[in-house]
Amino acid sequence: MKLLITLIGLVLVIEGLPYVASPTAMQRWLKQLTEINPDQLRIMGILAMAIGFFLCFLGQRSGIFG
Repeated sequence: MKLLITLIGLVLVIEGLPYVASPTAMQRWLKQLTEINPDQLRIMGILAMAIGFFLCFLGQRSGIFG
């Protein structure tokens, strides 16, 4: 449970960094995001999830990360 809370905290920190570093650029990017086809967004989300699951698999099942 401690690891889960730590991971959620890290995700929130990483997600918040662009808004702190450059809020005006994030606003422009978010406006552009609304113009993208929903099917393309879905595909990008699926790819991001697949890469994330693969990295979790590598971290847990292989000796690559020590």
